[in-house]
Amino acid sequence: MKLIKVAAFVALAAVSASSFAAKPTSIVFDSNNENADGSPYATYMVKCSNGKKQELTAWDGRKKWCVGDAGSEQCEKKQIKAAKAACKAS
Repeated sequence: MKLIKVAAFVALAAVSASSFAAKPTSIVFDSNNENADGSPYATYMVKCSNGKKQELTAWDGRKKWCVGDAGSEQCEKKQIKAAKAACKAS
């Protein structure tokens, strides 16, 4: 019986810890830019639930979303996935 209680407590602790992870609360357009090659991209700022702000860049007509500046390699196809990754990284 004690083993079941300990296992339940550990499972509950793991679930509650993941629910406290930072999540995006707003995504706001910042500016349009071009990199050195002349490729256009847009910059967005993501505000996270932990109070931090992260930068997102949108490429290829907003079909590719990257966490950070133009040199970032952490990219997603969807804006919300990139925003979640940005908040998780902060």
